[in-house]
Amino acid sequence: MKKAEMVIQTSLRKGGTDPIFKIAGQANIQIKKCGPEAVINSTIGALMDDNGELVTFKAVYDTLKALPNALIANYAGLAGQPDYLEKVVEACFRDCKPEGHIRAVATPGGTGAVRHAFCNYTELGDTILITDWHWAAYETIADDNHRKIATFPLYNEAGTFNLAGYKKSVLELLEKQKRVLTVLNTPAHNPTGYTISDDEWKEIKSFITETAQAQPNSKIILLIDLAYIDFAGEGDDARQFMKMITGMPHNVLPLYAFSCSKSYTMYGLRNGAIICVAPTEEIATEFANSCTYSNRGNWSNGTRGAMETITKIYSNEELFNQAMAEQSFYKAILRKRAAAFVEEADKIGLKMVTYRDGFFISLPCDHPKEISDLLMEKNTFVVPLGKGLRFAPCAVSEEKCRRAPQLILQAMKEVGDC
Repeated sequence: MKKAEMVIQTSLRKGGTDPIFKIAGQANIQIKKCGPEAVINSTIGALMDDNGELVTFKAVYDTLKALPNALIANYAGLAGQPDYLEKVVEACFRDCKPEGHIRAVATPGGTGAVRHAFCNYTELGDTILITDWHWAAYETIADDNHRKIATFPLYNEAGTFNLAGYKKSVLELLEKQKRVLTVLNTPAHNPTGYTISDDEWKEIKSFITETAQAQPNSKIILLIDLAYIDFAGEGDDARQFMKMITGMPHNVLPLYAFSCSKSYTMYGLRNGAIICVAPTEEIATEFANSCTYSNRGNWSNGTRGAMETITKIYSNEELFNQAMAEQSFYKAILRKRAAAFVEEADKIGLKMVTYRDGFFISLPCDHPKEISDLLMEKNTFVVPLGKGLRFAPCAVSEEKCRRAPQLILQAMKEVGDC
C-alpha cells in the first residue's frame, strides 16, 4: 500500500464501489436498456417481488407513517428506548427464550451488533473465527477495528457442519489468545443458506462447555448472527436451538446479533440489537454498560421511528398478526423460488453447497469473477465470492430461478470450470 499523505497509514483504503453494488448497478443499466424480463438480477440481498420492486410490509410502513412527526424525529435513548429493548428481545426469541440474564442494546442493524461484539469482547490485534463461506463485511468490520480474521471450512465431506474443523480452530486460537470470539451465521447462513441443526448445536455446546471447563482462565464468546432467522424453518423451528444455548460455564457468553432489516423489510431504517444471555447479572450489566457506551462513542443513538414501529407491532395483536401474515406470505414465495433453483440445478448437475433456507444459494467454482463477467454479457447477474458464486432467490422470480441454473452451468463450461 502506498504511503499515506494525510490520513493515518492504518486508515488508508482503496477507493471504489462495493463489488456487489457495482454489479447491481450494471444490472439496473441493462434493465433500463433491455427491460426487466430480459435480465436476471440476482445481486442484492433484499426481498423483491416478481417485478423487481422492493417488498415492503404494509403493517410496518403504515405503522411508521402513522407515528407523530415529533416521535419519528426525536432522539432515542443511548441504549435504545426501554419498551423497544423489551420488545426486540421478544422479536428475537419469540417462544424460545433461553434461561439466563438477558439484556439488549439497540444497534443500527445487525452490523452494529457485530461491531460491538468484535470491539468489546476481543483485544486489539486478536483474531476472530468465522466460516470460510462468509459475509464479507465481517472482514471489513474486523479490519477497521484492528482485529484479524481466521476461517474454518463450514462444510465437512458430507456437506454438513464441520464440527471437527470448528473444534480445531477454536483450540488453536486459545493457545494464542486468552479469549476467542466465534461467529456462527445461522439459521439461513449468508451466503450459503445453511442452517446448523439442533443436533449440531448440541455438539457445539458440548464442545464449548468442555473447553471452557478445561480452560477456566480463557473466555469464549459465541456470536450468533440471526439476520435471516425469520425466513428459515417452519414456525419457531429455527429458534429451538436458542433454548439450548444457555447454562454453560461462566467464562462462556452467547451473544445474538438481531436485525430488523430482513424480518421486517426495514433495510435502510438501520434497526436491530445486540442481545446477551449472560450466566450472571454482573456479566449482563457489564454487557449493557459497555455496549451503551459504544453506542455513544460511535453513532450516539439509533433510529427512534424504527424502534417505535417494532414496539407498536409487538404491542398490538392485530398489527402483529398482520406483520406475521405478510412475513409468512413472502417466506412461502422465497421457498418456492429456492426450490425451483435447487430442482433445476440438481436436474442438470450444477453443483451447490448445502442449502436449507434463506436469501442466498452458493455455487462452488474456481473462477467466480470470470464466470460472473461472462454471465453479465448474457444479462444474468450473480455475485462472485472468494470460493464461488452467490445467487439470490430473494431477488429473482420463480421463473427466472428455473432459468438461471442452465445459464450458470453453461458459463462455467465456457470458462472451463466444470
